[in-house]
Amino acid sequence: SCGMAELDNIKLMDCDDCDLVRYCSDACQRNHKSQHESACKKREAELSEELLFKQPESTHRGDCPICMLPHHLDTKKCTMLNCCSKLICDGCTYAYKFSGAVCCPFCRFSLGGEQLEKKMLKRIELNDPVAITSEGLG
Repeated sequence: SCGMAELDNIKLMDCDDCDLVRYCSDACQRNHKSQHESACKKREAELSEELLFKQPESTHRGDCPICMLPHHLDTKKCTMLNCCSKLICDGCTYAYKFSGAVCCPFCRFSLGGEQLEKKMLKRIELNDPVAITSEGLG
């Protein structure tokens, strides 16, 4: 780069590949190319690796509503709760069972008894696909 500072009337352009260096013009960029090329290729490779190995923000299965971590792609590592139709990761399920609680870790609904059956029947009447599938009616 020519060392020119960015002012109101001069807007500097970033290098197209690495964004490490800024230029005042295309001519300045061409003149500096031989000095900048090796650093540019190295940074371009780093950016490519960073993009390639970056973990996604979330999965298509969503996040656990308790710990907010992305659900595992393996469906056996999550538990569907019948009372509230929430998908909870096995880590949260284990932690909740380890605490000795006997209710749903998300909605705190009692996991047994007549109340759960009434709630499930009400959800089936409302055509909730999760409730219908969990009862084996679908």
